[in-house]
Amino acid sequence: MAIDSYGLMQRNFQQLAPIPPEQMQACLKLFKPRFLEAEQIWLHAGETTNQVGFLVDGLLRFYYLTGDGEEWTKSFCLPGDLIGGYRALLLNEPCQFTIETLLPSHYLVANYADFAALTAQHPCWDRLLRRVAEGLFIKKEQRESSLLLDDATTRYQRFLLDFAGVAGVIKQYHIASYLGITPVSLSRIRRQLRDD
Repeated sequence: MAIDSYGLMQRNFQQLAPIPPEQMQACLKLFKPRFLEAEQIWLHAGETTNQVGFLVDGLLRFYYLTGDGEEWTKSFCLPGDLIGGYRALLLNEPCQFTIETLLPSHYLVANYADFAALTAQHPCWDRLLRRVAEGLFIKKEQRESSLLLDDATTRYQRFLLDFAGVAGVIKQYHIASYLGITPVSLSRIRRQLRDD
């Protein structure tokens, strides 16, 4: 892998909290490099998992599948993000959503129990994990308020800002499902914005 996977992970973690060198080395030893081509499944809905990942390069989509086969995109995962069904990991139950690659993706993966055991050894991990949880909470609250309070055009404009680097490679029907609208509605919004 030409990308400095471990260096990226180390830099991202150090930006969130100061991690002593021996703790960082112990952490990096837990994670192994992996690769998936585009449109491959990282985790199927209904499966239990014991893995936590860190996206190095590529793009992932987390989505729910309804009983009638309709997909609703929960979120997108960008390089530097952690990967996993956190509720499923914490509660040891099946994941409710599927995680798939949208682009060829390099990532690092570790056994969650091993990672949890490491993070229990030193207080530096408390701060890092708190910062990760706070970041996820903020994203979740922003997304909820946008879905409830913003019109579809505003949600699309926000999407373009939040995912500026990858918006052009995400399929329109994935974007529409993320915004909570139909692909036809998204086409209409894009046309209106182009014409304005």
